[in-house]
Amino acid sequence: MAPSTDKHEREQLTARLRDLNEIGAALSSEHDIDKLLENILLAAKKITNADAGTLYLVDSEKKALTFEILRNDSLNIKMGGTTGEVISFYPVQLYVDGVENLANVVSYSALRGETINIQDAYVEQGFDFSGTKKFDAKTGYQSRSFLAVPMRNHESEIIGVLQLINAISPETKEIVQFSQDDQQLLESLGSQAAIALSNRRLIRQLEELFESFVKLINTAIDDKSPYTGGHCERVPELTMMIAEAATRAQAGSSLCGFTMSEAEKYELRIAALLHDCGKITTPVHVVDKATKLQTIYDRIHLIDTRFEVLKRDAEIVLLRAELAAGGDSSLVENAQKTYTASVEKLNADRVFLQHSNQGSEKMSDQDQERVRNIAKYSWINQEGEPADFLSGDEVENLTIRAGTLTAAERGIINHHIVSTLKMLESLQWPKHLKHVPEFAGGHHERMDGKGYPRGLTRDQMSVQARMMGIADIFEALTAKDRPYKHGKTLTESLTILGKFKQGGHIDPDLFDLFIREKVYLKYAKQFLDPIQIDEVDVGKIPGYTP
Repeated sequence: MAPSTDKHEREQLTARLRDLNEIGAALSSEHDIDKLLENILLAAKKITNADAGTLYLVDSEKKALTFEILRNDSLNIKMGGTTGEVISFYPVQLYVDGVENLANVVSYSALRGETINIQDAYVEQGFDFSGTKKFDAKTGYQSRSFLAVPMRNHESEIIGVLQLINAISPETKEIVQFSQDDQQLLESLGSQAAIALSNRRLIRQLEELFESFVKLINTAIDDKSPYTGGHCERVPELTMMIAEAATRAQAGSSLCGFTMSEAEKYELRIAALLHDCGKITTPVHVVDKATKLQTIYDRIHLIDTRFEVLKRDAEIVLLRAELAAGGDSSLVENAQKTYTASVEKLNADRVFLQHSNQGSEKMSDQDQERVRNIAKYSWINQEGEPADFLSGDEVENLTIRAGTLTAAERGIINHHIVSTLKMLESLQWPKHLKHVPEFAGGHHERMDGKGYPRGLTRDQMSVQARMMGIADIFEALTAKDRPYKHGKTLTESLTILGKFKQGGHIDPDLFDLFIREKVYLKYAKQFLDPIQIDEVDVGKIPGYTP
């Protein structure tokens, strides 16, 4: 009989060791910390056949053990981890009035780094089980055998404690003491679990550090240009909204079957956060150019001063004519008429240039020619010499067809994407982030290949890069914090976006999805002013295919 029993025990132990190895491999591959902690406790209960257990983590700042995962099969209690059920118990203090708390089993295990194996808490001496007994009295449970194992990581630092309660005999189903095999297996699991948890924490800390650097770059851009700073925050939000909608695409759409894992969503979000990082190299006076003549300041005020000089000169001509008239009233009247007409024209030209300087509407050929004619006026400059009223640079800026940027300045702005690509491609990205440069660097490409910086066509671009293209444009259209325009309404923005679809600028399927899934409305409710959220008649949006 004994040999058969020994064989059975060896088979059981072999099976448990096999389970332990499989558990260790599973713990190493788990990325979610809540799931990891939960799996650790469930594995501990499984290999020891324990009825209940708790996983505690050391809170170094509070010098306490916090409840992370709690399970009790008999009482059907599942708290912490992925359950969403918050554990409301107070942390176990490691020190009481500055003295080590050695009365509690788990605090003793954490402080001394020792395994505690108790056969029966109701007869055990040396530990305070008053709280346990109150719990038992309240619930009708019987907490008898205890096994507490410290979780020690690769640096020999104790980061938590695994405590199991009530080992159940497979044969008799009665509560028994945890065996030496149980203890050794749990100690091995505790060590593996501590290392897996420490590694996951380290990875998370590195991820948080990396994201902090990303936010640092965006903060630098924010501080550099308060007008476009919010763009770096809003584009990632809108990009992820589009991505979520794409995963819901129905049959018949080219996006049907499109999926993204959590890792892929993270990769896209990082790319969206970094999509304009190259703007850190763009001069502030170009990024923030609110008017055509703005550099460090708005030079329209210099031109205002020149108009005052011309009006002064006209007045001097009038006064000289009046003196020369010698009392001839007709000559005086003609001189005054000439002066009035001259001043009225100068005032009209002044208002015209002030309006032209705003760049709020498209400039006609006729208005551009008027600027050039005004430029030919002559005035006496600061050196006392005759000069053209407007310099060549001022004429170039004031005749900008649309917006406030010259062709050269637009080139400087557009260069930010080249800088973005150069910066991102210079980094050694890990495998799960290897597409960040491509996603981030493609948001100014066009479906017809006429975009920049690489002139990619739709087929040469990832879906993610095409998503960011729409997010980038829509955010810019609706942005209410730009110095040169007011944020457009939803109808205005979608109309422009629809024309972009028709012109081969943006992805047609993503545009239709953007409207069909009402992504624009979800974004608007979060980021736009109520006055911008008008009633959209999608039937009137150009290019939209339901």
